[in-house]
Amino acid sequence: MSDAVQEVRFDDLDGLRALITEEFGPWGPTLEVTQAMIDGFAEITLDRQWIHVDVERARRESPFGGTIAHGFLVLSLLPALRPQSAWRLGGYGSAVNYGANSLRFSSPVPAGSSVHARGRLVAVDGKDTGTLVTTETAIHVVGQDRPAMVYQGLTLYRPARR
Repeated sequence: MSDAVQEVRFDDLDGLRALITEEFGPWGPTLEVTQAMIDGFAEITLDRQWIHVDVERARRESPFGGTIAHGFLVLSLLPALRPQSAWRLGGYGSAVNYGANSLRFSSPVPAGSSVHARGRLVAVDGKDTGTLVTTETAIHVVGQDRPAMVYQGLTLYRPARR
């Protein structure tokens, strides 16, 4: 991939729609999901289910052979796993999380495994308040074909306030 990244204005609907694709882009950075991360997430969310935090019991009883990350922990790693792209949005004043169309946890993320993500542009819709961009991101355990998580998220890009 070229080092040059194409900037497309957030309000260039035709330019953005030309980037919609069925194919996922290249992988972003890799991150290890440690037991310490899982334990910290369990404390913050008060979700201390044994399959996440009880290493010995998970080794004995879990169908996965050990502890696994919470699905929402995997989702929360999206900013750190930001997939690579040949383009980026520019010219907007703010970007607001607008929600999700879908979220699926397809396979476990074992403690100590590394994950990475790749994404694609799915839809672009002009709104009175800005441009609504739908992206799809798949997070995989490195070396696994089946994604651990697939997320279709929506972001509203708004013009700068005057």
